[in-house]
Amino acid sequence: MNFVRTFLFSLGIITVLSFATPANGQTSQNQKKYVIDALKIDDDIKLTGTLSDPHWKIAPTVQCTFEIQPGENTPAKQKTWVKTLYNSRYIYFGFICEDTHPSEIRAHVTDRDNNFEDDFVFVGIDTYEDNQRGYEFAVNPFGIQSDLLRTQNNEDPSWDAVWYSKAAINSKGYIVEIAIPFQSLHFPSAETQNWSVMFVRNYPRDSRYQNSWTPVDRNDPCIICQSGTLKGLKGLQATGSIEVLPYAMGFQAGNLNDADDPNSGFVNGKVNGRVGGGIKYVPNPSLSVEAVVNPDFSQVESDATQVSVNTTFAIFYPEKRPFFLNGADQFTTQVTDFYSRMINNPLAAAKLIEKSQHLTIAYLSAEDRNSPFIVPGEEGSSFVESSLKSFSNILRAKYDFGTQSFIGVLGTARNFSNPREWKTSAHNYTGGIDWNLLFGGNYTFLGQALLSDTKEIADTSLFSDNGFFGNTRFTKTFDGETYGGTGVYAQFRRDARKYSFQLKYQDLSPTFQAQSGFITGNNFRLISFSNSYAFYPVNELIDNGNVFADGNVQFNYDNVRKDRWATVGLFLQMKSQTSVTIQYLPYNEELFHGVRFSGINRGEVQINSSPTSSVQISADAQIGRFIYRADNPSLGTGHVLSLNLTLKPASKLELDLSYARSRLSDFFSDTLFYDGYIARCTGIYQFTNDIFVRLITQYDKFNKVIEADPLFSYKLNPFTIFYAGSTHSLTDFGSQFGIRQTARQFFIKLQYLWRE
Repeated sequence: MNFVRTFLFSLGIITVLSFATPANGQTSQNQKKYVIDALKIDDDIKLTGTLSDPHWKIAPTVQCTFEIQPGENTPAKQKTWVKTLYNSRYIYFGFICEDTHPSEIRAHVTDRDNNFEDDFVFVGIDTYEDNQRGYEFAVNPFGIQSDLLRTQNNEDPSWDAVWYSKAAINSKGYIVEIAIPFQSLHFPSAETQNWSVMFVRNYPRDSRYQNSWTPVDRNDPCIICQSGTLKGLKGLQATGSIEVLPYAMGFQAGNLNDADDPNSGFVNGKVNGRVGGGIKYVPNPSLSVEAVVNPDFSQVESDATQVSVNTTFAIFYPEKRPFFLNGADQFTTQVTDFYSRMINNPLAAAKLIEKSQHLTIAYLSAEDRNSPFIVPGEEGSSFVESSLKSFSNILRAKYDFGTQSFIGVLGTARNFSNPREWKTSAHNYTGGIDWNLLFGGNYTFLGQALLSDTKEIADTSLFSDNGFFGNTRFTKTFDGETYGGTGVYAQFRRDARKYSFQLKYQDLSPTFQAQSGFITGNNFRLISFSNSYAFYPVNELIDNGNVFADGNVQFNYDNVRKDRWATVGLFLQMKSQTSVTIQYLPYNEELFHGVRFSGINRGEVQINSSPTSSVQISADAQIGRFIYRADNPSLGTGHVLSLNLTLKPASKLELDLSYARSRLSDFFSDTLFYDGYIARCTGIYQFTNDIFVRLITQYDKFNKVIEADPLFSYKLNPFTIFYAGSTHSLTDFGSQFGIRQTARQFFIKLQYLWRE
């Protein structure tokens, strides 16, 4: 498909629909019918978990009368009331949750963001009332917090904010009090405001019951549109606020001189220290400016090892660093053109986010001391570490209109010398438009169109590969070549109560690269179609389910068919909070390394269950035929298995056990290609809501590596923390040398959030 024609055609559609759609988000019937008149008080409320403050007596109160899951707006089985107040500093919510069987309440004392298997109450707030973006806050009966950021129908649990909660269980159920500082929210600078609010109570028993203040139409894909309205908030124009987040840490590391030689000697390094921090200035609720110097971007918890024995593409790991998590939703697009972990070890970074009623502008800049590369290809990618310095600049603008519709632009630039010397420096630039258009109630057209420009690093010692990018003259080796590339992503979908479908097209040219993003493959054109039919039986075994069928075909830029497959499956949400997914690949064909494989059939079963308060189980098993992706590929038979078991034998104790196994042997000769597993155990004892001790242990049989990471944590809020811990890595060198320690680190860290 011609890129220019696709780009112009997409832009024309966006322009027409932009004018055809109302500039403001349409107010739903819920937002018109379910209204709370905001009541302002003069004093702060002391949170106790009992609603004992006298101000609660005058608070406007609503009731969660609708069971929206598994029932469809049926009468709620338990009574729930919600109270709302605000003053000049906070917005308050109070929940009264009656329970006819209070001894069955599910609640645990855990770390924050880990309460979603418990009973909990939930507040969703759309401060701009435009049905585009919402803040979500959840609290369990012990006051444990979780917060998420909703963009359209995607929820990001990595978002964190400073807010306060108290809760207590009583003889009739439990009570939750919430106070959210206006400093933790973005909202318009209007004298009088209306906010969309959603109240939900999660009641997990034989089913995962959810009770809501407003009804929810399953035929409407816009969840946030089905909130009610908090009307008449006045005088919220906040003055400028400043947050300072300094840290200090000390650490000592040691390691073998040669990690592959157990006799090379273990060297203990010196005790080192590091200080740094960040500052955030919010002159008004719509604008924030943030900068960090010598930030501590080390992770207290290392990434869980993933099985990669038969994987030819780079593995994605989620971002965990606070500076990049804040505002991450603003830089997210369908094609992962920006992936913050490609800024590996920054000396300094800065970020600006400004949101008016409809327009959002976000800018990020960083100087990285150790810049990595992902070199994409047709059948695999290479990950290259380096000590090179780079300068990254990311610019994002997005205009919201209508209901969950927007048009945006994103540009990325990474330079490997002074940015002012752009004519001679190595660089990678990308830029393009993206859009999301919701129309006709159930239909969405979304996509992205991109251009890239790359001038490679001229250093073959850093990376050398004899291959070419597709059928072009450009090599994968870092030899200073200059080339451009194109990318297109388009999706048309229907989301409805019963029948839903998704038609997707993706196209990345052989020389498309996004060095600031996570692009592992190129030189392909892909089209896929998926559809499903949902059903809602009323019986004592099944809450809901759906049958689905998916298909895919992929070509490279020489019009050679690389991949073609079809799958059928069944999903069942059953009682005892148990879900089962069964799917089968009746047709699967792929061309890999010049060999065309057919009959790569296999089946998959996924099970997730939370039958009691103290046990959660998940399992995923793929069994059948796979390609052994070696230089001389072969067809093999085997399995990929993952098991996870969470045990909570006491309210403050949690054990998480995981096991991932992969095995493959030759289909014709039974010769074993590989067989191994990764086992991981995490034990946590939570002394209080703020203090816990944790021990992570892991064994990787593929590499014969043992990990052990103890940690003590005091976390007053997501940003004021104290850590003390260590990491230990050991390798089994076999019967001659046994198990030897290869690396170790001790660390202590203090970080404090000062907010004015």
